[in-house]
Amino acid sequence: MKTEIFKIDDVEKQADIIEKAAEMLKNGELVAFPTETVYGLAANGLNQQAVRSLYEAKERPSYKAFSLQIADVAMAEEIAEEITPMAKALMDKFCPGPITVILRKKKEIPSIVTGGKNTVGIRIPDNPVPLAVLSKARIPLAVPSANVSSHPSPKSAMDVYNDMQGRIPLILDGGVCSIGTESTIVDCTDEFPVIISQGAISEKEINEILRRI
Repeated sequence: MKTEIFKIDDVEKQADIIEKAAEMLKNGELVAFPTETVYGLAANGLNQQAVRSLYEAKERPSYKAFSLQIADVAMAEEIAEEITPMAKALMDKFCPGPITVILRKKKEIPSIVTGGKNTVGIRIPDNPVPLAVLSKARIPLAVPSANVSSHPSPKSAMDVYNDMQGRIPLILDGGVCSIGTESTIVDCTDEFPVIISQGAISEKEINEILRRI
């Protein structure tokens, strides 16, 4: 498989490339793009075969769940059974941004995405490239880091290319990621929040918001 790289300097002026990426994703292909944290490798989160391809490209065990990226908070209602008050507070404060909230999923979300669990992580990236792709595609995208499992998370398009060349068809090059650290993951399914993974947003910042609920 040939891996193409397109440099994206302006998502509006390069709408044709954004459209190409969105159509590829809707058709079940894989596309890598930058976020503010690290580069992600995206697949149609509603397409089981696309998600299988994502597991294969990353050499990732199938029991490890993928989070879903969306364009805006309104799309979260299409994924989660309920947007809990704590999840809404965190998303209102930090989204778009480096936070992933875990909620109970709707039955429409394939179990292959969530590793068989009845919960799903939801994130809105703070980067114009994925936001443009997500807005055009209007589907939730399963987006882990764009690297072979156990390899370092990529912070540039060339990092992705060096690791994933021949495994994926398209990389959107939006420059070096501004943060370079994964998102903070917060489980919002119970009465009290649980920080599953500490990332770009600190526990102190999380608690400051939740104290106001």
